[in-house]
Amino acid sequence: MTALQPLTFPNAIPQELATIGDWWRFCVSSLVRADARFGQGTFDAGEDAVFLVLGALNLPLDSFEQMKNFALTGFERKHVFNALRRRVVEHVPTAYVLGFVEQMGLRFSVDERVLIPRSFIGELLETSLADWIEDAEAIDSVLDLCTGSGCLAILAAHAFPNADITASDISADALDVARGNVSLHGFDDDIEVVQGDLFAGVGKQKFDLIISNPPYVTAESMAALPDEFRHEPTLALAAGDDGNDVLRRMLKDAKSHLNPGGYLVVDMGHNRDIVEAAFPALPFVWLATEASDGGVFLLRAEDLA
Repeated sequence: MTALQPLTFPNAIPQELATIGDWWRFCVSSLVRADARFGQGTFDAGEDAVFLVLGALNLPLDSFEQMKNFALTGFERKHVFNALRRRVVEHVPTAYVLGFVEQMGLRFSVDERVLIPRSFIGELLETSLADWIEDAEAIDSVLDLCTGSGCLAILAAHAFPNADITASDISADALDVARGNVSLHGFDDDIEVVQGDLFAGVGKQKFDLIISNPPYVTAESMAALPDEFRHEPTLALAAGDDGNDVLRRMLKDAKSHLNPGGYLVVDMGHNRDIVEAAFPALPFVWLATEASDGGVFLLRAEDLA
C-alpha cells in the first residue's frame, strides 16, 4: 500500500466538495495526512470529522446519516473549510475550534482556558453512581474538585436533584468558563462556584460525594504531548514526575471533607498502576465504564486515613 503524502492544505475551497458526506471524507483524509491526534472528546479521524463538519454547521452531532447527502451553501463550505484549516494546520483541537463539546448529551462551552471535558465520571453520573448510591435523591451535597469547565458539576446537578453542588478550581480563568456553563444550563441557584487550591475554597464544609478529574499527567508524558494537547492549560494536566502530586494532597485532606458514609470518586485516566503503586494501603475500587475499566476509582470516607 502506498503511504499517504504529507498534508498540503489547499489555499482555496475545493469546489468539487458539495455534500456533508464529501466534506466529511475530505476532513478524514486531511486529519490522517496531518497526523492529527485524538482523545479530546473524539477517538479517531472519522468521529472527529463528524464533530467538525456538523458542529461547524450547527447541526445535531448525531444527524450525520440523515444529513450526509445534503449540499452545502457557499457560506457553509467556507465555514467548514476555515474550521478544518485551524484543525489540521494549527493542530487546534476540534472542541476549541468550534467553542463547544458535548458530553452525555449536554453541550458545554470551552476554550483554551479549560481542559476539554472527557472524564469517564460523566458516564457514571448518568446513572447517578447507581451501583453505590441507592437513592440519588438522598444525596444532599456534592463537591466537584478541579471543576474546569464545570461540566461534572452540571452533570452532578442532573444526577442528584436535591443536592447542593459546589464547583471548585484554582484557576480564575477556568471558573469564568464554568460560571458561563452553569448559567447556560440554568443552575445558577444550585451550583456554587468557588476558587481555591483543592479544598481551600470550601472551608470546613463536608460533602456526601466528592468527584474530581484532577491533573494527572506525568512529567515524561508532558514532555511528549502531541501539539493538540499543548493547547490545553498546563495547570489542568501536569502533576509531577509520577502524575500523583495533586492526588496526594487530595487524599490527605479528603476525609475531613466527607460526611460519614460519603464517597470520593476520582478520574485518573490511564494511571491505575501508578496510583496503586503509590498508595498500596488504600482499597481502591475501580469503576468500569464503556470507555475504560480502570480509569476511575472510588473510596469510601471510612477507607481514608
